[in-house]
Amino acid sequence: MIYQEFLARFGLSEFRVGQREVIDAVMAKRDCLCIMPTGGGKSLCFQLPALARTGLTVVISPLIALMKDQVDSLLKRRIPATYINSSLDSRERSQRTQDMIRGEYALVYVAPERLRSSSFLEAIRQANVTLLAIDEAHCISQWGHDFRPDFARLGKFRRRIGSPQTIALTATATKTVRDDISQVLELENPATFVSGFARENLSLRVESPSSNSDKDRRIIEYLATHTGSGIIYAATRKSCEHLVELIQTASNRAVAFYHAGMEPDERRRIQEAFMSDRVPLIVATNAFGMGIDKRELRFVLHYNLPGSIEAYYQEAGRAGRDGQPAECLLFFSYQDRFIQEFFIENAYPSRQIVRDVFEFLKSFDVDPIELTLQQIKEELNVSIGTEGIRVAEALLEKAGAIERMDSQQNMASIRIDLPHANLPELLPRDARAQRTVMRGLETLVGDLRGERVYFSPTRFSETVEMKWDAVMRALRELVKLEGVDYVPPFRGRAVHVLRRDWSFEQLQIDFEELDRRKKCEYEKLEQVIRFVSSRRCRQLEILEYFGDPQRRICHRCDNCGGSEQSVAPIPAKQLVGVAARRVWYAIQVVLSGAARTHGRIGKQLLVQMLTGSTSKKLVPLRLDRIPTFGRLKQLRQESVSDLVSALLVGGWLSQVETTKFRPVIQISDEGRKLLQSELNPSVLAALPAELATIIATTLTEEPPEPQESHAPNQSDLPHKSYATNEIDTSIEITAPTEATAPSSPRTNQAYSWTWQLFMDGYDEAQVQQIRQIDSAQIRADLTAAADDGQAIRAHWLLSPQQLSQLRQFVDEQGDRMTAKSVSQLPPGVSGPELMYFLKSSR
Repeated sequence: MIYQEFLARFGLSEFRVGQREVIDAVMAKRDCLCIMPTGGGKSLCFQLPALARTGLTVVISPLIALMKDQVDSLLKRRIPATYINSSLDSRERSQRTQDMIRGEYALVYVAPERLRSSSFLEAIRQANVTLLAIDEAHCISQWGHDFRPDFARLGKFRRRIGSPQTIALTATATKTVRDDISQVLELENPATFVSGFARENLSLRVESPSSNSDKDRRIIEYLATHTGSGIIYAATRKSCEHLVELIQTASNRAVAFYHAGMEPDERRRIQEAFMSDRVPLIVATNAFGMGIDKRELRFVLHYNLPGSIEAYYQEAGRAGRDGQPAECLLFFSYQDRFIQEFFIENAYPSRQIVRDVFEFLKSFDVDPIELTLQQIKEELNVSIGTEGIRVAEALLEKAGAIERMDSQQNMASIRIDLPHANLPELLPRDARAQRTVMRGLETLVGDLRGERVYFSPTRFSETVEMKWDAVMRALRELVKLEGVDYVPPFRGRAVHVLRRDWSFEQLQIDFEELDRRKKCEYEKLEQVIRFVSSRRCRQLEILEYFGDPQRRICHRCDNCGGSEQSVAPIPAKQLVGVAARRVWYAIQVVLSGAARTHGRIGKQLLVQMLTGSTSKKLVPLRLDRIPTFGRLKQLRQESVSDLVSALLVGGWLSQVETTKFRPVIQISDEGRKLLQSELNPSVLAALPAELATIIATTLTEEPPEPQESHAPNQSDLPHKSYATNEIDTSIEITAPTEATAPSSPRTNQAYSWTWQLFMDGYDEAQVQQIRQIDSAQIRADLTAAADDGQAIRAHWLLSPQQLSQLRQFVDEQGDRMTAKSVSQLPPGVSGPELMYFLKSSR
């Protein structure tokens, strides 16, 4: 089919990579699963077919702002389209619904929540729906990174409207998520397309600042030299708040802050300001960006490590959608992985926590239970965050034990799961009120048996011509029937317990499968670590991850052309003679250094030792006495660090956590074999060409030939320096480094790690998870830090109410405060909390 006429309607002259194949499949009336990156042109894959053939295309989209933007764009091109959602009043929704039935639109955008309405479902049935398009389809899968329950019900909706041809589209989906999407939607042998992931205008870069303060410095330097619009992503709200304050103080850039906890109107205001260039810079959590089509976005920065390649590339891919050059810079610190591990633990709560949540909810007599996630967490006194409570509720809901509900504007709801055709006949003949109410409910529910249907109590009582008090009395009797479930109106969020009679053991929750998926999430995190550590083309790494058949080297990233080089790289086959021996010598020195330190130190200390650093950290550990000390002093620490990374990727070294969250470098069995072997050209070829070139051209000392063995002897090692208590790995990587630690002679103390985590923006629950310590130990650590001259903040451990009480108490006591004053403390605060308050910066 010739598409030029239709392309022109969209202001286009040709397809992007992968679009033509998808559109051909849609025009051939096949179900499709389309995986394209952000900015890859997914929308055209259903918009053009909607224009090229008769019938209605219904588009399920998760965001109201996204619907409006796409519809406005279509209307500008005189393509008949509209949206029907909660931003419209009832009159306008009704008018657009009637126009849809009459066939006046080619495309209608709706939110998945709209499909709960029985009247809208009936209207859809009357319309000539020829294509169902589901945008952001990863939301269908519970294992996608943005799961929404209403998306999970789309399979039932599709079946009820006759299972029309369907195309599901997303920017990021693993094979597990793709399988979930196909299964939930009941797609028949869908044509699956994974393409268009190459973004040749993007320059992907990774930097490894030594500390968060170094990250802050680089952020300000970057903003000083890069104009245009950009997004800075951070893992936590506290980190976002810190960055906004930093940017406002240190630069003249207008900046806004965005996170999921904001009120909808505030989020909408900030998003509109960003889209209109009134605010060119956004600092945000990963809550920002879905559906954002700001084409002239010039850069995306990641202050913290993302949790997966999918998340990274979706966020980075928001840059440069106009096709012009754009930069994506990720700041990598090994300790960033800990917050991602905390998120994973919350996404997969333990069996015991799910049990605790279920038993707690069953203990309530009221129904529905109107408690926030935070209230449940506090009542249970568990270490996981509120996200963990939310997931526990989701698991219980999927098992049929509870139902999570949101307020529907003072609406009540009913669910009837009875097959009987004439339900009033089930009731006694003298139960007239009950029979009247049941007839009304039958009419209300229609053929939506087994589904929750919302209704206005006032309108219902008018319909059955009964006062609401009489309706309520009848309902109390009707809910005694098995299969009739009524929930009265409520405000906010609530939980409705469906099976109080069940024990936890009766719930069909596959915790073994959850554990398997949890391991998969950890593996995805490891893949991000490998990505940021790799010396290969970064675009190529991503294309291989997604299985894009069009994968190729980008020539723009920091690994394959994005940075200046002082000399041309030497091809591996030309790395011979003296050049080869120099590189081989460097490899042997690194392996020897790792072997001689017996896996007791981390990467940074190993690099400092090999380059002969004058850092004071090396002397107490007696690392300056090891024979490999300073053997690579002619190389920059950055180059030696890259060599260590290359040997890690090759499997000759390994990075392990002998103590939780404290990674150290160990030599592997393969590395020991390599240490004893002759020069191996295949090993040299495994190194990045640029790195091999730097080593070969920088090392001027002629290495011995034949190569001497660098395998360590026991006599090489200082007698006492490698006892377990002599080398404190807490100073390496995960604890404060020399650049970030407090300027104190006691930075090797365990408390300094606790203090640094709070300084980096983690909250108390996160620090508990990372450090595996309780609140009392956290308070003791921070008090010790204060005694050692470090600034601690009162709000780190004290609630606003406690702060207010303590401020008033201290003001009233003044100079009269003594040890006996503790007995006069107000309720809710203790002596240790008073001590912490007095030592803190308030």
